[in-house]
Amino acid sequence: MTGKSILILLFICFFISVKGQDKKFEPEWNVGIGFGPTFSTIDFEKTKGGASLSTKNIQQFAGGLALRYLSEKNLGFIVELNYSQQGWEQDFSKELDQSQYAHSHKLSYLELPVLTHIYFGRKVRFVFNLGPKLSYLISESEEMNKELSDFISSGNMGTGFVTHQYYRNADRKIDYGLMGGLGLELRTGIGHFMLEGRY
Repeated sequence: MTGKSILILLFICFFISVKGQDKKFEPEWNVGIGFGPTFSTIDFEKTKGGASLSTKNIQQFAGGLALRYLSEKNLGFIVELNYSQQGWEQDFSKELDQSQYAHSHKLSYLELPVLTHIYFGRKVRFVFNLGPKLSYLISESEEMNKELSDFISSGNMGTGFVTHQYYRNADRKIDYGLMGGLGLELRTGIGHFMLEGRY
């Protein structure tokens, strides 16, 4: 190999090395808002007599503010302050003689999730968020139709009809758990838009 060939080879290696480093990562802060539907329910333990209580999802809403910091390539964290509506609706459809009844319990929380944010891509990014959340119950309400209210007032429910969930508030104001989400982020000149599903 001639000296000229070695010089050309070294120049190409140097050029590739310099070219690979000109896209240095810069930390990034983002502030945004979020809004979307919530689908929540609750599972009750069976009573001592073996009677069970069927529930189904109730659809409400959540929204709030988010602060995101991308500390390095593909990694960062998100802190949010959200207002979240949750709750459950009793499912009377499984009992033939109870289909006329209706009952729901709605709870409103202030939530503080702190999430690890992992992403892949540039303009279109796949995102994964995971971390703990702390919730504080700020209000709750219970709704039941007149047919159910009259039936409970009559006292003729029998042993198979579960009643411990009626006229009862939540046991605790503070709740905690883990939150995880998958989604897509689109980065444009007018802002960053993310569509995410969380559990």
